[in-house]
Amino acid sequence: MNMLILSTKIYIPPLRTKVVLRPRLIERLNEGLHRKLTLISAPAGFGKTTLVSEWIAGCRRPVAWLSLDERDNDPARLLKYLVAALQTIAANIGEGVLTMLQSPQPLPTESILTILLNEITTIQDNFVLVFDDFHVIDAKPTNHALTFLLEHLPPQIHIVIITREEPNLPLGRLRVRGQLTELRGTDLRFNSFEAAGFLNQVMGLNLSSEDIAALETRTEGWIAGLQLAAISMHGHKDAASFIQSFTGSHHFVLDYLVEEVLQNQSESVQTFLLRTSILDRLCGPLCDAVLIDPSSSGQETLKYLERTNLFIVPLDNERRWYRYHHLFADLLRQRLHQSTVSSTEGVERSVAELHQRASVWYEDNGLEIEAFHHAVVSNDIERAARLVEGEGMPLHLRGAVAPVLNWLESLPAEVMDARPSLWVMYASVLVVAGKPTGIEQKLQAAEAAMQGAEPDDKTRDRVGLIAATRAALAALIIAGQPTAIEQKLQAAEAALQGTEPDDKTNDLIGYIAPIRVALDFHQHQVEAIIAESRRALEFLHPENLSVRTAAAWMLGVACQLQGDRAAASQAYNEALFYSQAIGDNNITIMATIGLGNLAEAENRLYMADQSYRRVLHLAGDLPLPATCEAHLGLARLCYEWNDLDDALQHVQQSIQLARQIENTEGFIACEVFLARLKLAHGDVTGAAATLAKAAQSVRKHNILNRMTEIDAAQVLTLLHQGNLTAAAHLAQAHELPISQARVHLAQGDTSSALVVLEPLRQQMYAKGWVDERFKVMVLQAVALHLHGAKDKAVEHINDALTLAEPGGFIRIFVDEGLPMVRLLSDAAAHGIKPDYVGKLMAVFEEEQKRDDKLPPVIPLIEPLSERELQVLKLIAQGLSNHEISGRLFLALSSVKGHNRNIFGKLQVQRRTEAVARARELGLL
Repeated sequence: MNMLILSTKIYIPPLRTKVVLRPRLIERLNEGLHRKLTLISAPAGFGKTTLVSEWIAGCRRPVAWLSLDERDNDPARLLKYLVAALQTIAANIGEGVLTMLQSPQPLPTESILTILLNEITTIQDNFVLVFDDFHVIDAKPTNHALTFLLEHLPPQIHIVIITREEPNLPLGRLRVRGQLTELRGTDLRFNSFEAAGFLNQVMGLNLSSEDIAALETRTEGWIAGLQLAAISMHGHKDAASFIQSFTGSHHFVLDYLVEEVLQNQSESVQTFLLRTSILDRLCGPLCDAVLIDPSSSGQETLKYLERTNLFIVPLDNERRWYRYHHLFADLLRQRLHQSTVSSTEGVERSVAELHQRASVWYEDNGLEIEAFHHAVVSNDIERAARLVEGEGMPLHLRGAVAPVLNWLESLPAEVMDARPSLWVMYASVLVVAGKPTGIEQKLQAAEAAMQGAEPDDKTRDRVGLIAATRAALAALIIAGQPTAIEQKLQAAEAALQGTEPDDKTNDLIGYIAPIRVALDFHQHQVEAIIAESRRALEFLHPENLSVRTAAAWMLGVACQLQGDRAAASQAYNEALFYSQAIGDNNITIMATIGLGNLAEAENRLYMADQSYRRVLHLAGDLPLPATCEAHLGLARLCYEWNDLDDALQHVQQSIQLARQIENTEGFIACEVFLARLKLAHGDVTGAAATLAKAAQSVRKHNILNRMTEIDAAQVLTLLHQGNLTAAAHLAQAHELPISQARVHLAQGDTSSALVVLEPLRQQMYAKGWVDERFKVMVLQAVALHLHGAKDKAVEHINDALTLAEPGGFIRIFVDEGLPMVRLLSDAAAHGIKPDYVGKLMAVFEEEQKRDDKLPPVIPLIEPLSERELQVLKLIAQGLSNHEISGRLFLALSSVKGHNRNIFGKLQVQRRTEAVARARELGLL
């Protein structure tokens, strides 16, 4: 951020006098330092800022000072200036926050504040944070953010709020807790002693105690009235008579005194005051530009005004930037409009010219947002439109969403129709603001206004902008689409369980239909993103890199959602090329994470590892969603390479980041992976509890796309628990083919498992999904081996090992347990991949030693008979004794007898233990 403009907001008002005018108030401020907040609330002109600056001079604490204005109602803008203010006492505080605020995926304000507060806790010294002119803050999001700041304030910070109005903060709660010090208008009024010190010592008058008491009574201790009266009395020989004539309410008195003050100034100073009153902040060169032909330099005039105490406040120690006292500035502006120009049109033209000159100066000095503000006030639409579009990056992407949107909303339709680019800009700003309503109408208005335009580069680029905005709109709709899908699915599933095809079942079709519509709607939006992004890249000007970057990245995301990995990879690489060309670090990070996901999906684990680590390098300490995803990706890779300790470390970092930035979807993905890690360590109970928590989060936040992986992990956990019935029901209800195949294998039904797996493998091959085909191949090899087709199983495991070896896969084999050990032993006997197979077998042996996950095979005291094996397989399928009796045409007593024999030979007490023991021995 340009420090030139920061200097106009972040300052410590200097002590204007060596006299401590109000020691009673200084003492109260010192006493309040042990509380969270000091509130100084009083009308204009009560010396609030002067008091605080006087106190700061002796409080011996570092101070960060932020002077607010109406534009700070934008939380992002306020956060930027808050960070800059804090950097005056700790230079490196908040660098990452400033970068995050420029991200196209903005984090919630509370998340950013949490990050900033965590950094503040590293500051060792206690310090004061001052918010001046707090009364300009009236937006709910900004008040909510500042409330959050107060409620989570580190102990080393004391906040001071200076305001004309009661702030919309939880003051009552702070009072009850003893965390609030308050100074009001009655506290700030000067008493006779303080008025004497100010009038005689500071203002250089020689008034009697009677005159001081009279003036103090007439002004009711109002410091602005005292100051204005003192300035006016410099031109009166008879102070007593002046004081006697000094009557009236504050507003009338102030009008009179400003008249007196201005009339006592030279014509050139009056002209300077009136014309520069249009400026919120003043510096010498800016004043010179506004005045065009000043009688003296602007900087010298500003210094003169400061020397004469003429309601001007320096904003930095170098005395480069100043501002007028707010009330004084308001009155100057009123007089500017009441000046000697006779016609109303003339006044407006004159004031507009002043704003136009200010706009030119700001633009020439690289301060486009301020230049835009003055262009808008002067109603210079052409200039404002050009400034909004910016050079390389539109203004609303540089922290000016609210002012740009307010301006566009104020323009009549005929003005927009004459400049179609403004309709496009309007739609784009609404996308950034997260307000999809009305965007399509704006784009259609732009297209209507463009009809008949020459098909030149400018028109083509505008067509590309419209397409890019439509792509962004589709993405916005996906993010904010109705979230009742999961509830409807669960309701339908619950009602269908165990029902006959009757009227009730037919009623449930009414639930299923809207679900399909919603899913079709989601798919339609993905297709819209793809189509519009490609159109944007076709029409956008080659040099419009900022929009081309965003369009290419959106195309990559949409293609990845649709499963077209090749197209996604191409789009991400294109986005990466553009983003690096313009230095857009955010798109670079997100495109790199996308490429890492794709590399992982294509079994190129080492390339994925490089991408994820590059993301962490690019992000630095920034807690971005991509950083969270990168750590989770590295956790998956470490797990696959059997580095379980590093996998745990990365997933814990990912969970911490997900909590910090309120990334619920990322948090759920981490929980699912953590459950998988617990299963690898044999903690089945812990895995089940973790998955239950993840499922609860999905239901609470309606994150439908995460249910499938949770269900698959729950099936795996149920199988480890020996609960085949529940596992079978879950796999069937949610149509999870790999999970269904695992259930069939656990039940000893290898034929059914193979029936599921073969078409699934063909389907994954046709889609080109290498990772999914690989998973199916491994499980299919195990199923074939258990089925007795050992030669074919060895052939399949050979293909799987060939795919796996370049990526160094380990856990995908090890997690299959004892059946994989036997299969790899057969592969080794055939001389297949001896080094790789040897490495995997060594891991199996280490697992057995470390976790006792694979207990040594103890021979049965007596082998099971063929009939006992038949009964055991039916037990594993979850059949009851009565059902087994009917299936095998045996008497119920015979079945119970076989059960006793099976339990005795396997040395177990229960059915579930028998099934688990039989699996360990390879009997199922």
